[in-house]
Amino acid sequence: IPVFILAGLLVHCVFLVSIFDIYFSSPLVHGMTPQQTPLPPPAKRLVLFVADGLRADSLYELDSNGAPRAPYLRSILENNGSWGISHTRVPTESRPGHVALIAGFYEDVSAVAKGWKENPVEFDSVFNESKYTWSWGSPDILPMFAKGATGDHVYTFCYAAESEDFGAEDAAKLDIWVFDHVKSFFNSSRSNQTLFSALNEEKVVLFLHLLGIDTNGHAHRPNSREYQENIKQVDEGVKEIASLIDNFYGNDGKTAFILTSDHGMTDWGSHGAGHPSETLTPLIAWGAGVNYPQKVTSQLFEDNFLKEWKLENLKRLDVNQADIAPLMASLIGVPFPLNSVGTLPLEYLNSSTLFKAESMFTNAVQILEQFKVKMSQKKETTLSFLFTPFKPLSASEQINFIKKIRLCIQQQKYDEAVSLCKTLINLALEGLSYYHTYDRLFLGLSIAVGFVGWTTYVILVIIKAHTNLTKTVPANKKKSTVLFYGFASAGMIIAFFLLIQTCPWTYYIYCLLPVPVWYAVVKEIPVIQDLATNVLSLHIGQSIGFLLVCILGIEILVFSFFYRSALTIGLLVFAGWPVITQLWIQAKTKAMIWTLLCVLLAIFPLMPVVGREPNIPLVIAAGLLTLLISFFSLASLCKSENKYRDNEDLKVYFYQMFSVALSTYVVSSTHNSLKIKQGLPVMNQIISWMTLVCSPVLLLLSPTFLFERLFSILLSLMSTYLLLSTGYEALFPLALFGLMFVWINMEQEALQHYGLSLKPKLAAFNFTCAMDITQFRQLHLDDVRRSFFFVFFIVTAFFGTGNIASINSFDPASVYCFLTVFSPFMMGGLLLLKVAIPFVLVSCAFEAVQVTTQLSSKSLFLIVLVISDIMALHFFFLVKDYGSWLDIGTSISHYVLVMSLTIFMMVMNGLAQLLTTQRLGLPRRTKHHST
Repeated sequence: IPVFILAGLLVHCVFLVSIFDIYFSSPLVHGMTPQQTPLPPPAKRLVLFVADGLRADSLYELDSNGAPRAPYLRSILENNGSWGISHTRVPTESRPGHVALIAGFYEDVSAVAKGWKENPVEFDSVFNESKYTWSWGSPDILPMFAKGATGDHVYTFCYAAESEDFGAEDAAKLDIWVFDHVKSFFNSSRSNQTLFSALNEEKVVLFLHLLGIDTNGHAHRPNSREYQENIKQVDEGVKEIASLIDNFYGNDGKTAFILTSDHGMTDWGSHGAGHPSETLTPLIAWGAGVNYPQKVTSQLFEDNFLKEWKLENLKRLDVNQADIAPLMASLIGVPFPLNSVGTLPLEYLNSSTLFKAESMFTNAVQILEQFKVKMSQKKETTLSFLFTPFKPLSASEQINFIKKIRLCIQQQKYDEAVSLCKTLINLALEGLSYYHTYDRLFLGLSIAVGFVGWTTYVILVIIKAHTNLTKTVPANKKKSTVLFYGFASAGMIIAFFLLIQTCPWTYYIYCLLPVPVWYAVVKEIPVIQDLATNVLSLHIGQSIGFLLVCILGIEILVFSFFYRSALTIGLLVFAGWPVITQLWIQAKTKAMIWTLLCVLLAIFPLMPVVGREPNIPLVIAAGLLTLLISFFSLASLCKSENKYRDNEDLKVYFYQMFSVALSTYVVSSTHNSLKIKQGLPVMNQIISWMTLVCSPVLLLLSPTFLFERLFSILLSLMSTYLLLSTGYEALFPLALFGLMFVWINMEQEALQHYGLSLKPKLAAFNFTCAMDITQFRQLHLDDVRRSFFFVFFIVTAFFGTGNIASINSFDPASVYCFLTVFSPFMMGGLLLLKVAIPFVLVSCAFEAVQVTTQLSSKSLFLIVLVISDIMALHFFFLVKDYGSWLDIGTSISHYVLVMSLTIFMMVMNGLAQLLTTQRLGLPRRTKHHST
């Protein structure tokens, strides 16, 4: 078994990692030459304000009295500058947003592993190309642009990371800190000659990163008074800084200002996915080289924002977020960042048509440079007869384009030159994407072949080892040697082929993996033949019916990843299971409770995603309900006479119940304290962490009798889960556990119904003894249903309270009992724990089902593996890297989820065995019995 499990883990890890190589490798290339517009720029310096987490509608819309939220910025866009919406891409996180703004490209997924903070790859930025850049703001954002810069001309001034506290009185102080430091910086420069002369140079950038709005949005939601007050404060701050800078330079008219945001925020205070509230951010530009407001009579946009914002008569100029980098570069005349894929938004520029045409040409050549480097890289690593170039941009086509554009500029046909440049940019971007995804089909097929092979092999193992469908056939030595050499030589040919093309080492793994897997399958040909004759002798109708039910079941599971309501349909079908199989005749009460609990649990997937609206009274109710159930269970335990029980064991339950009561109190008092802006009480924080550490220990002190241990697992997990809950999800583990409890009883009835075994007395059943059973029975068709139930419950545990596949359904409020200072890994870890708790409940119940139905855990687990692998293959083909960014993000997370689910279930299987069978012994007082 261990070899098989290791092989399984390895294969699944390869399948999981492959998606990042196939779909999401870094798009960056190096080795281009910088491109700069040959004409003098309109501005000497640029001031960039980034209001982190500011939504476009929050800034532009009028308040209930019809007055603007940001009066100064409103007057700018009405009288002095240009405005529009900047469309960001997913993931809508701070780091990718800033990289798009300042470096002009959309970050690759590998940045996730660095918590969106460090550079996974080196890249060029407007800051790096500038003469000097001074920046003020968050320690999460500023250092990455200084670290990637050549030489030391990028200066950063950051506050302490501890200041980013969601539970603080008011996060607007983060922005006030930035404004105050900028003011004192300019004041001190008057007495510092070196600094003064540096500030008077050309090509200078000042960057103000304002994090208050984002922090207030997370803590209080974007519709709150705090968020909207913060916008007003930022507006006043921008006004002060703009006038301070104009005065400092003697109103020389050589300063350009840009205000934008890195991402928006949902109404429930999170970001990361592709909802319009997250991807629409404001962009206002004014000052040197920027166009004045353009009056228009009508504008065509699909949304109704212009009417809502009363801006119908001012031209709205929308851009993609990466277009802002080339805009900044052309305003101050620095080379465009080397990896930028943005297109210069000409309508923002107030300059000669010649300058616009030249800037556009520079933009086109800069993107074409990346295309050339990418093409030559691909050409070097592909055999010449296999290489298919990108036809629309062959070498001759490139020269043609450049010649035509140059000629148009010489003949002063500037508009024609600009449209040619735009065509060239689009073709170069298409070509970049073409070469970036060049090997995709070939790698995807390799993985798919490996996948199918592995699933087939697992099915064969199940049939051969755990059923009596086939006879054992003696192996033919000669045949197997020929087979081995055949597959070995195929592997060598593949490896040689990859070697000639100098492919990366990961390609060897993906392409060679199917070889041993299919070798293992082909080796079992006698088993396949034997099975075929057996199946043909069965009733055809039954076989087809069984297959159709299997397919339908798996499709419902796949569907539930897209629509949670599919789980409701599944649970309602489950509710009717005792009726369909006539089980209710022999166990009416249990069947009734089963149906009721299925219907109850079916309500959860229909509820809105967790975290949208916190509801602390529901969490308190869940805590009290847990205590109530505990009292009844304890009372029935004390009544039942079990000669194995020791009264010392009851103490453990009292401690656990106390822990649940304490957790309920902590949640209530923490959220009250945060409401009145007093932060997270230290005592509560200590209790929360103590509960997290102690609850698993208490669990292991409880007796290992079936019901008692499962009850102890529930209490232990509930005390932690309550601390991580903010709403109705606190009731979810209770409903789930109730159903699991009845499931264990129902499976006993099913065993009797099919006459597979006698009914063991569940109350006296002990997990530790169960592991010694040598009388494991063979698999029966009903065990496929048992395994399907398990996979279905696991998926329900996952999606029951929300679509965890989306980053924006994580609500930081869930972890406020543990910490309020921003820390992505700690918060992520606690949120994952919250997701895992319902999993553990289901896994422990499945462990109980396995041992009480006398099955080896391996055989049932293998069926589970087949079901989840078939689901994973579905999602492998559904992965997208085009279309809306929400689709892309969702499709990756679905595949990653199913793959991690499989790996996770292997881990959970082990954890469930540990939680059910292990017991910590405490020294006990010896008792004297009077006779």
